[in-house]
Amino acid sequence: MNKPKFLLQAILLTAAAMLAACSGQTQLESDLLIKGAPDWVNKGTSYVNDKDGRLFHGVGSASPMGEVTLQRATADDRARAELARIFSSYLDVVSNDYQSAAKSGDSKVSEEAVSRQIRNLSKINLAGAKIIARWQDKKTNIVYSIAELDMKQVKSTVSGAQDMNGDVRQYVERNADNIFDRLTKEK
Repeated sequence: MNKPKFLLQAILLTAAAMLAACSGQTQLESDLLIKGAPDWVNKGTSYVNDKDGRLFHGVGSASPMGEVTLQRATADDRARAELARIFSSYLDVVSNDYQSAAKSGDSKVSEEAVSRQIRNLSKINLAGAKIIARWQDKKTNIVYSIAELDMKQVKSTVSGAQDMNGDVRQYVERNADNIFDRLTKEK
C-alpha cells in the first residue's frame, strides 16, 4: 500500500472514530427552559441541599432510537455517568482538602494511598446510585433520566470501609457535609 493512500485512510478512520466518540458522549446543558419539563430536567446535573438532604443529581438524556427500552437505558446510563462525574469532582475536593490538612498535621498517609482509597470509595458509592425519575419530551421524544446519590449513603459507606485509613475515614466523616455545602454554594 502506498504511503499517501494509507495516510488518507488513517486520517479518515481517526476522524470517523472522533465523530463516533463525540456522538456517544453525554452532552447536558443546564437551564434548558423546556416548557412543561420537571425542574430537574431544566436544572441539569447538580449538587442539591434541601429538605430531602444533601444529594448528588446526575441528569442524562437520549434521543429517539427506535426502541423505547434502549432509549431509556441509554438515558439512565448517561445520568449515571453524569453522577459519576459530579461525585468524582466532589471526591477530588475531599482528597485535596485532606492532603492540605494532613500536611499541616502529622499524618503518615501518602497522597497515592489517599487517591487510591478515594477512587475505591467512588466505585462503592456509585453502585448505590439509583434512577429516581424519567421524563419524555412529547415534542422531541427525548427521554431524560435523573440518577441520585444521597450523602447519608456516602458517609455510611465510609464508616463501613474496612480497608480505609483511619485518619482519612475520620476526616471524611467530619468534613463531608461541610465540603458538600461549600461546593453547593460555589455551583
